[in-house]
Amino acid sequence: MSPIRIAVGSTRRPKLLAVEEAVASFADRLGRSVPPAVQGYEVESGVSHTPSSREELMRGARQRAEALCKLLRESGTRADFFVGLEGGLDAVMEHGIRRVFLESWAYVSDGARGHFGCSGSVELPEALAREVLVRKTELSVAIDRFAGEVGVRDGQGAWGVLTGNLLTRQESFHLAVVAAFAPFYNRNMYRSGKAMSA
Repeated sequence: MSPIRIAVGSTRRPKLLAVEEAVASFADRLGRSVPPAVQGYEVESGVSHTPSSREELMRGARQRAEALCKLLRESGTRADFFVGLEGGLDAVMEHGIRRVFLESWAYVSDGARGHFGCSGSVELPEALAREVLVRKTELSVAIDRFAGEVGVRDGQGAWGVLTGNLLTRQESFHLAVVAAFAPFYNRNMYRSGKAMSA
């Protein structure tokens, strides 16, 4: 039996590992008992380097998956699923106070239909939010300064810094990927016209 071929619109290690681990957890529900084959590709998101709204995060994830699908079809490379991942911020007003949350989003497509999944959120300290949103510093640069480290996004990520490594960037994308794949591995619950019982 051939493995499920998963194409990911990134070559960053935390993102690829997140997809590998997520898909391995439900691959048997997709009808395959062998480990999935995950391959990363560099594609553009079409959004800013640090998205600052849920809408922009979702658009970036979708556009990565769509660009990946187009790239592979034009090159004759086959994949069963195309995964776009986007991390960034969602700024909202709550009781007159701006609150800024770090989120990780996934969009998964089989080439015909696609679905979103989100990691949940962790609130940014005001100083970090101001650095990114007001001073327009890229989050990866700002979090390195904030943590006093270099290359945070290729390790624990801002998630790890903000949660004291109780949640990492990889784990946040893992959750987003599991959620985005749900309509594919749990088809009965997403079948159109499924009756709701009272």
